[in-house]
Amino acid sequence: MATNRRVSRVAELIKREVSQMLLNGIKDDRVGTGMVSVTDVDVSGDLQHAKVYVSIYGTEEAKAETMAGLKSATGYVRSELGSRVRLRRTPEVVFIEDHSIERGTKVLSLLNQLELQRKPENFENDAENGTEDGESAKSVT
Repeated sequence: MATNRRVSRVAELIKREVSQMLLNGIKDDRVGTGMVSVTDVDVSGDLQHAKVYVSIYGTEEAKAETMAGLKSATGYVRSELGSRVRLRRTPEVVFIEDHSIERGTKVLSLLNQLELQRKPENFENDAENGTEDGESAKSVT
């Protein structure tokens, strides 16, 4: 069983190497249809399995094509990892689509909408209280 430090180092190394393969190594045209980036790699404690989380920017059709291309390229990715990374056994690679960036963007847009909806109310309340620029009225005792 590998230590947590070694597992995280191997995960970072796999993340860097797979990112390089996405830029230069994978020749499948389906992988190029959507903009792909590796967001995270989760390696098991025994270093036998690696889940590679990828974020794909594009239409739903482009995302499906890209995931199909990545799944068909897992053998190539594993063999390249075996030659680039010095491990006793090369981990099994599984690509998983990561939706966290889309969820983050959605949450930010909802927060911006709420802020825009609340601003007119604040200005009306401040005008009634006789304050400017959102400052609250203070009383001196």
